[in-house]
Amino acid sequence: MKQLFDDVSFKCSKLVTKNYSTSFSLAVYMLSPSIRDAIYSIYGFVRFADEIVDSFHGFDKEELINDFEKEYYKSFEAGISLNPILNSFQCTVKEYNITDDLIQAFLKSMKLDLVKSDYSSTEEYNEYIYGSADVVGLMCLKVFVAGKTHKYEQLKGEAMRLGSAFQKVNFLRDLKEDNLVLNRNYFPGVDLNSFDEEAKNSIIKEIEEDFRVAYEGIVKLPIEAKFGVYTAYVYYKKLLNKLEDTPYHQIGTERIRVSNYTKAALLARSFVSYKMKLV
Repeated sequence: MKQLFDDVSFKCSKLVTKNYSTSFSLAVYMLSPSIRDAIYSIYGFVRFADEIVDSFHGFDKEELINDFEKEYYKSFEAGISLNPILNSFQCTVKEYNITDDLIQAFLKSMKLDLVKSDYSSTEEYNEYIYGSADVVGLMCLKVFVAGKTHKYEQLKGEAMRLGSAFQKVNFLRDLKEDNLVLNRNYFPGVDLNSFDEEAKNSIIKEIEEDFRVAYEGIVKLPIEAKFGVYTAYVYYKKLLNKLEDTPYHQIGTERIRVSNYTKAALLARSFVSYKMKLV
């Protein structure tokens, strides 16, 4: 029975989300149950693609990502894949009218990680962020607005800024690993050797502006999505504050985290703000 297999597929995407990101998993749990599975399926798809290019050392990454792409399109055409992550994702793509340009932009950025290690211009930097993060926000937005074009267009800009903010926080947090392990430099004109307090503060200011614009969209989201997205927003804002309080030289030598205790406290405060209609 296909429905049973689809149910199992979505459960696999949920398992991927819970194991790879406790923070994102918590935010998804704050969404309406009616849309959680779709967001899990999007995360599973983008997580696997990202793992291919970032983690599968010793394997032919180019072949793996190309096969992953081919298998997705086969599943989309056939309406099924024995890869449960791809099967659940293609179901979501069809149900919420996620356009192929978003998927292609995402895969393009993932493939860039195999061949490009330095983003020397703002144009290259923005293009990579659009494909690696903004379009993921747009895929999720398609689900949040139930595929309705008018509402999607209304919130598109803010959703992209939220995706950008999340990605830039990740870049700043992972500066050491990106430079020393993966040999990548995403921030134009910045590397671990020249990184200083001025460079750090400039990046933080850019992210804060992204968050400011993104918040204007969060308050306009449908009730099914608002609290979950706000939870993720609050978590990443806290992470940014920790990065701001961390001396620049420590950002390059250790990974900044938000403790589970702090996450729980943030969730409680977010819930109070939401219930008091401050969001």
